[in-house]
Amino acid sequence: MGKQSRAESLLVLATVFWSISYYFTRVCLAELDALNLNAFRFLTAFVILGFVYRRHLRGMSRETLRAGAVIGVALVFTYIGATYGVKYTSLSNAGFISCLAVIFTPVLEVLFCHKLPEKKLGAALVLCTIGLALMTLSDDLHFAKGDLLCLLCSVSYATDILITEKAVSDPKTDPIGVSVVEIGVTGAVMLVLSLLFEQPRLPHSGAVWGAALFLGLFCSGLAFVIQTTQQQYTSASRVALIFTLEPVFSAVFAYLLAGERLLPRNYFGAFLMLVSLLVMQIDIGGKQHDDV
Repeated sequence: MGKQSRAESLLVLATVFWSISYYFTRVCLAELDALNLNAFRFLTAFVILGFVYRRHLRGMSRETLRAGAVIGVALVFTYIGATYGVKYTSLSNAGFISCLAVIFTPVLEVLFCHKLPEKKLGAALVLCTIGLALMTLSDDLHFAKGDLLCLLCSVSYATDILITEKAVSDPKTDPIGVSVVEIGVTGAVMLVLSLLFEQPRLPHSGAVWGAALFLGLFCSGLAFVIQTTQQQYTSASRVALIFTLEPVFSAVFAYLLAGERLLPRNYFGAFLMLVSLLVMQIDIGGKQHDDV
């Protein structure tokens, strides 16, 4: 397995962690406010990763610190848009709009990086967008102020992906250091916002403690380390496409953990999204695209 295939497989694993986070987030919100929960999960991840990777934090370069801080700010807007957007719009609209980072990422690449996407990307994006619509949108589609917040989420995350790609391609930056800093900045900003607008508290039941620690360790810690360290081996557009698998995996976990069922069109939408990834993996000539 080449570096690109291995990296993209690990990015799929990160997407699995983010997908299951919806279920654990719902468990935690029974006791914790949204900003409070985000602060807890990111600061928990920061403390653990800071200890595990403490050698990477010694003598950290300015480039690493700056990149991590900027990405952390982008993540704050991403999670604020995702958390509050769903309060003012339907779950189906939120799921669709928040995943539009797959569209905004190549657009921003062209506008700001002057980087043309792969030829296959157009077909993959069409399949993926149709699949997302079938997977998430309800029949009574309507637009509300929450849609704008979800749009903020998708644009912010597309920005995060592009900044991460630029950061990890710089030999002066340490990808692991970047991931630790971005997680710490996100947690610190979330804590300040929670102190201003909420009443921060720790979980008090065993179930919420377990769910919150899982969110911190795997969904915030390990998942973002995977993204930062592996994105250097593939393109931002391909990363965004992989991350659109999130609602597919979310539906699987919703079925297994909460007993939720999908409609036939939802399954067809999930199938189209998987096909879009297959399109990106196969060259027109028939060999796998796997730059080393």
